[in-house]
Amino acid sequence: MHTLVAVHTDEGITGIGSAFTSETLVRGAIDLLLPHLVGQDPVEVERITETLHQTAFWMGRGGALTHATSAIDIALWDVAGQALGQPVGRLLGGCHRARVRPYASVLMDEAGPMTDNLTQLVEQGFTAFKIGWWKFGRADAATDERTVAAARTAIGDRLLAVDAGGSEGFFPGDLAWAKRTARMLADYDVAWFEEALAPDDLEGFAELRAGSPVPISGGEVLTRRQSFAPYLRCRAFDIVQPDTTKGGGLSESRRIGWAAQDLGIRLIPHGWNTAIGLAADLQLSSALASTDLVEYKTGSAYVDDLVTGGWPLDADGYLDIPSGPGLGVSLDQEAVEKYGTRPQFAA
Repeated sequence: MHTLVAVHTDEGITGIGSAFTSETLVRGAIDLLLPHLVGQDPVEVERITETLHQTAFWMGRGGALTHATSAIDIALWDVAGQALGQPVGRLLGGCHRARVRPYASVLMDEAGPMTDNLTQLVEQGFTAFKIGWWKFGRADAATDERTVAAARTAIGDRLLAVDAGGSEGFFPGDLAWAKRTARMLADYDVAWFEEALAPDDLEGFAELRAGSPVPISGGEVLTRRQSFAPYLRCRAFDIVQPDTTKGGGLSESRRIGWAAQDLGIRLIPHGWNTAIGLAADLQLSSALASTDLVEYKTGSAYVDDLVTGGWPLDADGYLDIPSGPGLGVSLDQEAVEKYGTRPQFAA
């Protein structure tokens, strides 16, 4: 499901990126894109990435090609930061913050296992949470409310968001269900209602958001800034959630963030991916004034173990944004050896 990509340079600097798609698809994309990469100056990140987008019109732009381009773009920013001796966040626009609050992202479950998990995460120091998928919107209203109520009891008055997972194939939730559910979620002080509808339902999202008592979010499966533009123009979201490992990389996420900010819409990145994706999101949160949360996929070795030092929370439940050159993280070679199909890819 996740593929790491290394960009090697003739000066010995290597950048690492992450794509939300399979290795086979990434390999095919790189074969196609390689003529536009070899011999280029890697610090000209946005020119290179935009060239990849512009040359992909007839070959699958927006799908696996864009997911692979996302990894290449992240890796190029990592190279540029290392070459210039600066953290990527500074290159993207500056340092609005030195740390950011992660929200622990958890799959819903029966009350016992889910609340045990949430209680453990509270004890670990997390102060914000999101629960999602499972039977939510797929069984009945009583199950929906019972699940949210159990989570609220487990975490107390800490931030709680709810993700319906509307991008799952043939998701049954419709606009009427989403409207009723939004009213229920308001009773539990839910911070936002994510993917309440199927991703392509632009009109439905706009209507839902216009009358919802809780903020509406979405966008994790959209790719390229042009796909986000109609949703932003129609005010379909209060919070837009591009996945930097899908949507075109940091270059696209930054441009989506700027466009959203001009319309009073927050960007909180979707982060159900890898430690490299998290590192990219941390740098993005440094560069965007309103991005004050990042998603932390809990219980995943691809996040917890993939970089040296891990991700320790501070006393307030925040993550430091790496301040070293590039993404500011290094792969843990033992973890790469354990989980990777080609452990020497970055050598």
